[in-house]
Amino acid sequence: MKKLFLVLLCLAVAGLSFGQTLIGIAMPETHVQRWVKDGNSLKAEAEKRGYRAEVQWGNADQNQQNQQIQSFLTQGAKALIIGNINTGVNSVVREAAKDKVVVIAYDRIIQDSKDYDYFITFNNYKVGTLQGQGIVKGLNLASATAANPKYITLFAGSPTDDNANFFFNGAMDVLRPYIRSGVLKVVGPHPDSAKDKANFNRIATEGWYANIAKARMENLLNNEARNVTLDAVLAPNDTLARAIIEALKADAKYRAKLPVVSGQDAEFDSIMSIKNGEQYMTVFKDTAKLAEAAILLADQVLKKQKVSIPGAVLASGDLKAIGNTGAKVVITYLLDPISVDRTNILVPVNAGFYDATQSARIRQ
Repeated sequence: MKKLFLVLLCLAVAGLSFGQTLIGIAMPETHVQRWVKDGNSLKAEAEKRGYRAEVQWGNADQNQQNQQIQSFLTQGAKALIIGNINTGVNSVVREAAKDKVVVIAYDRIIQDSKDYDYFITFNNYKVGTLQGQGIVKGLNLASATAANPKYITLFAGSPTDDNANFFFNGAMDVLRPYIRSGVLKVVGPHPDSAKDKANFNRIATEGWYANIAKARMENLLNNEARNVTLDAVLAPNDTLARAIIEALKADAKYRAKLPVVSGQDAEFDSIMSIKNGEQYMTVFKDTAKLAEAAILLADQVLKKQKVSIPGAVLASGDLKAIGNTGAKVVITYLLDPISVDRTNILVPVNAGFYDATQSARIRQ
């Protein structure tokens, strides 16, 4: 009986000790709504599994984020979940590797690093294909002709975010046949893919900042797009989509009818914009499920268990490229995104993506 008591006591102490394990959560910024939600979801999921968790946002400043990560390491964190800003994060990832700390790149690959093993994200190439398909549907390109072409201009995300490449390539793989047939004409810079770095950087949006996208749209309207009416804008996320729409609405040419504008993240303001007939579509990435999957991954790796994440697949075949850091190919788990427009606007609502007040407004 005494031995049994001692065994149970040891197990309890071990469980308590494990429960105090710190997971440090480093998110890139707060000016994109989803990162605030992601950070809070990750913290809640970690605490639900008995971990101590801290979350910090880096204000789009890699030096600041590095200081936050170093603080986690100083506190003895055993796992780090990092949504990085740029490759400047590599120095602290290297530190973590020396301390045998588990590092999980969260929704943004940590480029040019061989010092971590795990990446969890959505199928970001598919995000782009859904954006391209949304534009095809919105413009009814299947019935368009080269004699009466549609006009599109292209935007991309931050050049320091590898996801921006996958978004753009996925969209262009859908749109390219229409462009080559003359049915769809590109106004402004026209990279055929993200590999055309010179032109890709001309359409990229540093730091995903809305004011940069808005200024570029205004410049396009006053120059390359001055003598045509745009039918579509490839916008890589909702924050940029709304900024682009704001610039378009200030131009008398678009006050009666806006172009088809894509997006991503199913932000509440963009869902309302879709409901009101402004933004055409978005891509819903259920970040609550991504946060849950990331913490489950951390939990299983820390416990040296076989990784099994419901709703996620291990990247294989061509999709393994999503996990290529440039220095190694990391183990990558992918969740599926969903296209949302006015026809299925309740999908993120029904998934519990918004609070009660927001959900009620969408349902009205």
